[in-house]
Amino acid sequence: MCEIFCFNSNTPKQINECLQCFYNHSEEHPHGWGLANMQSDEFVIDKEPIKATCSQHLKDILSHPVIGKNVFAHIRLATVGEIISPNCHPFTEFDDNNRSWMLIHNGTIFDYPELDKYKGDEKGDTDSERILLYIIDKVNEFEQAKNAPSTIKERFNLLTEIVADLSKNNKLNLMIYDGDLTYIHSNMRDSLYYLKSDEGFLVASTPLDDNENWKPVELNKLFGLIDGNIIFESLEHDNEFILTEEHEKAIEEFLKSINGDKIHD
Repeated sequence: MCEIFCFNSNTPKQINECLQCFYNHSEEHPHGWGLANMQSDEFVIDKEPIKATCSQHLKDILSHPVIGKNVFAHIRLATVGEIISPNCHPFTEFDDNNRSWMLIHNGTIFDYPELDKYKGDEKGDTDSERILLYIIDKVNEFEQAKNAPSTIKERFNLLTEIVADLSKNNKLNLMIYDGDLTYIHSNMRDSLYYLKSDEGFLVASTPLDDNENWKPVELNKLFGLIDGNIIFESLEHDNEFILTEEHEKAIEEFLKSINGDKIHD
């Protein structure tokens, strides 16, 4: 599948070392990389459909200080969608109130027919991009019914419902940003970890160093972060994802279809 990363803090920090450790995992996730940094209320996004450790562009980025309060990164092991730039994470989209949303995903949607209608609207052909388009539609519907922009808490409550429903029979490790709030969700054991320190809040698919304070993200809950602190925490849903032989077979068949038998070479 993929690996995901975010850094959330109250002041801009340089995080090159963390990012370098994260991107070094791309030997097992060779199908693309992405980096999103919030600067002055807009995303600065770079991504390519190549292995991160082979990217001269990424080397150039990391040769200079990467400084930010809200930084997200992704390395891709494709399970749905071609190995092309539009399928690399992060994905971004505007809602009807011109709010910019960003999403990165580690997982696969095996069963959620409601996403199928977005296949003609997305720029690429991934289930992850369809998740974002679905969320945007639900936010637009809520705000149209309210006849006013949503509050931060209203958006968190809405995404709590959406994510709980999406997570049924699907692996849904998500990081989402709406310009105000960073949303974190995991529903598979031992697949997402966090480290809270004076520097800020780090979240990654695997611990990035030997610090003993890395802890698993609590399962089946949505968390909302601002300025390096959890400000919202949902109730727990019941949709833990457990990878079965059937899931593994479906993923392996897809990987063979795009890269033959040398997918990890």
